[in-house]
Amino acid sequence: PRINYLSLTPGIPKALRGVGAYVAAEGGLERGLIELVNLRVSQINHCAFCVDMHVKEALALGESDHRLHLVAVWADVDVFTDRERAAFLWAEAVTLLTEGFVSDDVYNAVAEEFTPAELAHLTLAVCVINSWNRLNVAMRIPGGHYQPRPR
Repeated sequence: PRINYLSLTPGIPKALRGVGAYVAAEGGLERGLIELVNLRVSQINHCAFCVDMHVKEALALGESDHRLHLVAVWADVDVFTDRERAAFLWAEAVTLLTEGFVSDDVYNAVAEEFTPAELAHLTLAVCVINSWNRLNVAMRIPGGHYQPRPR
């Protein structure tokens, strides 16, 4: 690790957790869906800490190992719902902005599965996990040791 920002700057994780808590409480999105999106975005961003965390959090919510193994290849398998697939499509487009921005085709496909308010909240959820990923990758926070909070 380079800098342990979690202990040195406690306001940063507090702020990000606050936004995440808002999305969870007000976003109208299923908790399991958010965990899957967090996992996919973390895979894209190569954030070892967050991949570890969101696999374990998803398992704690009852997600199957089988589906978690297939998140990275979601577009090529049929184990995800249309809503989950739309969420992955949106999360990838919002995360990979340098690859053509978020197209109207992507928006139109995703808008069939999410209300405008849900889509706004999903976008915010993607922004939050991207922020966590960028902090953890830049500071080289290691993965593999996350323990889910008791439920």
